[in-house]
This record gives sequence, structure tokens and C-alpha cells, in this order.
Amino acid sequence: MASNEKIRNVGPKSAAWLRQVGVRTLEDLRAVGVIETFMKVKRAGFRPSLNLLYAMQGALDDCHWADLPEEVKQGLVAAAGEAESVNPIKNRWDKAAARSAARDGTSSSGSSEGGDEPVRDDGDGFGDGDSGVREITGTSRDFD
Repeated sequence: MASNEKIRNVGPKSAAWLRQVGVRTLEDLRAVGVIETFMKVKRAGFRPSLNLLYAMQGALDDCHWADLPEEVKQGLVAAAGEAESVNPIKNRWDKAAARSAARDGTSSSGSSEGGDEPVRDDGDGFGDGDSGVREITGTSRDFD
């Protein structure tokens, strides 16, 4: 496959995700690896299904993703699960809940035991630096 050809089994949406994480060619995919590429896509905030994982492996094996043996699919799922357990992906809501729980002195199911992640108090728990709701005062003439 030429380096400028699209990656087999990957549609336009998944191709855009891959470009966002720097995987544009089959050679890029081979260099980064299927599991690491899948984790990069997840860490970038996208929500890929296992089909992307299978599609990327199928591209490396030069076959349709549905033709991958079941053992290969199960191995990919196990490897992705292991990669995520080693370095869990937290979304912004998990992070906000952990900050809120730390502020309240309670534990959060999403936070890790032992508090190995520093907790920053950004005000309202959303990490946007805004410490609360701002009141708008004045009359309607003031906003014309």
C-alpha cells in the first residue's frame, strides 16, 4: 500500500480521529501500534467502538476487520483493557467529581485510592476558572 492511500477498513469519521492523533498512513499505524493508536483516540476525547480497534488490526493484516479470527479480537480487547487499566482515562466529569469530593471531604467512586493525583480547586468544580455564577445587574437599556 502506498503511503498516501487511506487506511483499509477505516471510514471518514475514524480517519479524521486518526489524523487528529497523528496517524495518517499505514506506516504511521504500524509504527505507533494498534493498541496505542486506539488509546490515543480515546484520550483525545473521541468515543471509538471496538470496530475501530478491529479495523486497524485488519488494515495491518490486509483483511476486512470482520475476517479477523475471534482469538485476535479477544486479544485486542484484552490488550486495550490492560492499557486502560494501567493508565485510566478520565473524562472531565470524572475529574470534576474528584475535585468536588476532595473539597467536600468525601470519596468519589471515580477517584483512585491514595490520592495519587493532585487536586486543584478551581472554584465551581468544572475547572474553567469561573468561581460561580455572575449576576447581571442593570436594566434592559444597558444591554441594547
